[in-house]
Amino acid sequence: MIVKIYSLYAVIHLTSSLTVDIPLPSYEFAGGGNGTIPCNFKPQKADNASIIISWTANPDNPADSEIGILTYYHFSSTPDDLDVIGGYTNRASLQLDIAKGWANLTLSSLTSKDSRRYQCKVKIPKDSQGKPSDITTVVVLVAPSKPICAVQGKAEFYQNISLTCRSEEGTPTPTYTWQRYDVSNNPRQNPPMATDVNGVLSLYNISTETSGYYICTSANKISNASCILTLVVMPRKYFNNCVFIMLKC
Repeated sequence: MIVKIYSLYAVIHLTSSLTVDIPLPSYEFAGGGNGTIPCNFKPQKADNASIIISWTANPDNPADSEIGILTYYHFSSTPDDLDVIGGYTNRASLQLDIAKGWANLTLSSLTSKDSRRYQCKVKIPKDSQGKPSDITTVVVLVAPSKPICAVQGKAEFYQNISLTCRSEEGTPTPTYTWQRYDVSNNPRQNPPMATDVNGVLSLYNISTETSGYYICTSANKISNASCILTLVVMPRKYFNNCVFIMLKC
């Protein structure tokens, strides 16, 4: 009976203590734009003389200290103050309503470097129990950069070659597809035995029939980009020399 009473007391105590909540475990935003991370908080008391709200981010190296973004200070005896830290000046802002209990962080000019974990923390004197902070993960979506296409190997009769395609940028990681066109610009299936894996199109025992235009498309959920390769398969040099000698004989 005593255990049950204690458990009930613990539940009531926690539910009446400070609670900070970020609604979703992760947020996705488009690169170059703005992104807002919501943070809701519910204090034990509606009226508090002192509240400190801070937003931080995880560092690239786990051994380093967390990255400060901004801190908001609310004291009944002095005007409120917002301190935006370091490189986040002119990029970070706080949408705040103490009475309604929210302190949303907005970041502008997002880049892939902003993809990391973020923490909203609320400090209220004599109200440190419960859940004073919460975390979420931000993923900045970046369109694929124009892929770089290249030929690995010699484009000569009976050789095996690979056509490679790679974008330097893109979040989520782009997927790659190759489309083949003949010299008349008609779409064609890839040659027999060809394999198309992660941007590498492998061609085997190539011949004149393998010649044509090859377009690689790099795509993710944001956008796509492409590059074009013109492949001309020529006779092998030693084959030409052999024919010349035979004709001379």
